[in-house]
Amino acid sequence: MLVIGLTGSLGTGKTTVAAMFADFGAKVLNADRIAHQQITPKGACFKRVVRTLGKNILTAGRIDRRKVAASVFTNSRQLHKLERIIHPVVRNVLRTKIQEYKKGKGKVVVVMDVALLFESKLNVDSDLTVVVKTSRVTQINRAIKQLNITKADAKRRIKAQMPLEKKIRIADMIIDNNGTLTNTKKQVKQIWEKL
Repeated sequence: MLVIGLTGSLGTGKTTVAAMFADFGAKVLNADRIAHQQITPKGACFKRVVRTLGKNILTAGRIDRRKVAASVFTNSRQLHKLERIIHPVVRNVLRTKIQEYKKGKGKVVVVMDVALLFESKLNVDSDLTVVVKTSRVTQINRAIKQLNITKADAKRRIKAQMPLEKKIRIADMIIDNNGTLTNTKKQVKQIWEKL
């Protein structure tokens, strides 16, 4: 079994790249999806997040992710508190799922799609790290469009992550997502064939 740690920064297109790996047969584990499940009312992190950030983040009894984002991306202390609650739970879920795949038969390639791969130290669970990069302008434009946020919000969220340049320096492989999807898929295919 091979575990690929896939990361990037907001708006670089790592989830699109993860889907491309899935098309080639990889099992994709999306950390954002796992985190979102953990903050639902029945999730493992729900009560602690509400206790830490306050009931004002709730809408109709559920954690409103837009309210959470407004709170944590303007206050780094709140962001760190939130990460200390969610990251260990997400890490455990990812490790459990990887162990389940290890028990299966045949050759399996698992792609961990994790925005904060290096920040959360999940790269230690990867055999190989891949960073998806794109220009800052493209990042901001994609974030505005996909998340329906302002340019200032997009910049704040990008700033809250490890700089993309640093991720590129410490990654094993890089996928340049500045061009067409066809060009990006060609790069994914080259990595897949190497593996």
